[in-house]
Amino acid sequence: QVHFAESGGGLVQPGGSLRLSCAASGIIFSGVDMGWYRQAPGKQRELVAAITSVGITNYADSVKGRFTISRDNAMNTVYLQMNSLKPEDTAVYDCNVRSVLTASPLFSWGQGTQVTVSS
Repeated sequence: QVHFAESGGGLVQPGGSLRLSCAASGIIFSGVDMGWYRQAPGKQRELVAAITSVGITNYADSVKGRFTISRDNAMNTVYLQMNSLKPEDTAVYDCNVRSVLTASPLFSWGQGTQVTVSS
């Protein structure tokens, strides 16, 4: 069974930084594309950043230059370094395997990690 365990969220002031981690199990991690998603209250879940199995990355326009996605295949973990955080980054952040064919998330969501940016 596929399982994602996200961590690293919290309350941070505008301009601050956080590093999120997502440990995956039940999959051959090194062979899949991964994505970080977020869902703010009253809004649809959106893709924030993605990384392919060979390390190619792409980002939503709203986070380019501020967020960095990376992966450690030995640890079955994907990370999201978030710098220069803004109040509009406030959301629950989740990770998932991203379909190579459709770019959609493939599995059930984990518990997510709450990020709140506020002064």
